[in-house]
Amino acid sequence: MEKLEQISLGLDFGEIKDALRATDGVQIQALLEVAKPLISAQAVYRVCYIEQKLEDAVIIDGVHFGSRVLRKNLEKVGRVFPYVITIGTGLEQKADASKDLLEKYYLDQIGNIALSKARKHLEDYLRSKFALDGLSYMSPGSLADWPIEEQQPLFSILKGVEASVGVRLTESLLMIPRKSVSGIYFPTEVTFYSCQLCPRQQCEGRKARFDENLAKEYGILK
Repeated sequence: MEKLEQISLGLDFGEIKDALRATDGVQIQALLEVAKPLISAQAVYRVCYIEQKLEDAVIIDGVHFGSRVLRKNLEKVGRVFPYVITIGTGLEQKADASKDLLEKYYLDQIGNIALSKARKHLEDYLRSKFALDGLSYMSPGSLADWPIEEQQPLFSILKGVEASVGVRLTESLLMIPRKSVSGIYFPTEVTFYSCQLCPRQQCEGRKARFDENLAKEYGILK
């Protein structure tokens, strides 16, 4: 398992102010200065190989992952990269301690932006190191087809995550620190987003529109 630490995020005031749609630039600048030293962006990943492809599951390094969508995405793939990314506990503790609801919201959103940038850093690193043109990912819980329970096999394949970057699973399979993400990166010719198979409306994290035809192709819709 390889660890990336001290990830530089390049948090830009103008970009964050626009993302937050904030009118008080002075407040955002002040909160950004508070947030930066509290963020500790780190990532771990493993290079793993697919041992068996079943009808609606795959065996990766001896670990069973049940998902029709993941199986279809890995049809022409032999090597994958399970990962966990986190920005640590510092910022979320600061946000939790704030009694100002707007400040709490801004700090939480800055954390989301930082986590997104940390993900982009890992993605760029994998592309460069392994000479990959296209790269997509899936995360447990992002689709009913690959539920949150799949966090357990994912963490089992990434032994030592808590000792390495301080991320652990709760009994309800949520990650602590909360500003953490996990999943499996895999090479693709066409970028895949789980959002394309999810019809849920009003989702802040949506990265692509729901594609009914694609959902039928993946067997999500009949």
